Amino acid sequence: MSADVVVVGAGLTGLAAARHLSIHGVNVEVLEASDHVGGRVHSDHIDGITMDHGFQVYNPSYPEAARVLDHEALDLHPLTPGIGVRLGPNRLARLGDPRRNLILSLGGLGLATGSPLSKAKFARYAISSARAPITELEQRPDMSSLEALKKIGIDSLLLEQVIRPFLTGVFLEQELLTSRRFMDLVLRSFVRGTPSLPSAGMQAIPEQLHRALPSGTVRLNCAVAKVNKKSVTTVNDGRVTAKLVIVATDPLTAQKLVPGVIAPAGRSVTTWYHLADTAPAALAFGDALLIVDGNQNGPVINTVVLTSAVANYANPGQVLVSSSTLGLDVSTQAAQGVRDHLARLYGVSTKGWQQVGVYPIAYALPAMPPPFQFQSPIEIEQVLVAGDHRDSGSIQGAMVSGRRAAQRALELLHLR
Repeated sequence: MSADVVVVGAGLTGLAAARHLSIHGVNVEVLEASDHVGGRVHSDHIDGITMDHGFQVYNPSYPEAARVLDHEALDLHPLTPGIGVRLGPNRLARLGDPRRNLILSLGGLGLATGSPLSKAKFARYAISSARAPITELEQRPDMSSLEALKKIGIDSLLLEQVIRPFLTGVFLEQELLTSRRFMDLVLRSFVRGTPSLPSAGMQAIPEQLHRALPSGTVRLNCAVAKVNKKSVTTVNDGRVTAKLVIVATDPLTAQKLVPGVIAPAGRSVTTWYHLADTAPAALAFGDALLIVDGNQNGPVINTVVLTSAVANYANPGQVLVSSSTLGLDVSTQAAQGVRDHLARLYGVSTKGWQQVGVYPIAYALPAMPPPFQFQSPIEIEQVLVAGDHRDSGSIQGAMVSGRRAAQRALELLHLR
């Protein structure tokens, strides 16, 4: 078997690379070890309930994804703009839509979450990140997110009760050691767009990319054991020759296949799904509002009522709640801790809530400490290596990396 280019991995990166190459007439073969496309972007549909592997959302403001994907076909349903911050037993404060007035939205949280001056400084910083070209954000002097926030004058109340709880769920680490360059991109997307979910689950995104490829391009259940400059050796189907090879797997697999790759540390997370026996109107103002704990007094880093955004994530009349915790503990004790924390976050009894799914994700996100470069080298050991670990840990980063690898492949193949 042979192809012009063999792509190892049918996650978002591999599919984006294959799409770009196919458009330019290149014969592409995509080899995927699992039984589905999408990699970490995967959804289960069980008894009428849709459960994504990990709490993932799609922001329509992602430039690369918006260029490639058909948003109308995805049937995107936005979460409620803003976040909810649990400040005490009887107080769930609401940060509204930052695109309308971030300063007033932050001010609505009251003096208990920081001074008006501190909130104005943060609002100004977020808005400047939203207005700046991405190339400018990439060139800002790098430091940790915590250092950057302190440098602009954020006081401890706003930092600890609002910003740290929110960014913990984004970075999957509480110390805010992630590069400020990535934080700036997060703030940019948060101000410019509203996180959304496809009506059929997050896996609709890679499936749309898959359908755009020529029939037979992707071979599932085809694990790769060895990679060379112009061939790959599969576990069960022998050798596939090519003019070029693109390794678009997760970082740890890429490190095994290409010795020159050094996988960054990974951030782990566990996502819990519950069917709530509580009326939606009694949960988070009846909205699909992301809730965080301003006191950081429990294992849940964020939670949202999914069916308030996408009703068909569950059966008619069912209320599906997604919640995330750092780490991989799925013990009975951990499950009870999650249930107890959700009772405090939503201000309701959760004794009747039914746990219907739990997904521990060992490598949900690559670590992005400073100094962080968005475009890491992709030519390693005479093969092309792509993935969000070569760009940024996001859907946007994964798809940009796939296109970068495909463009370089076209250059090496001497194709325009």
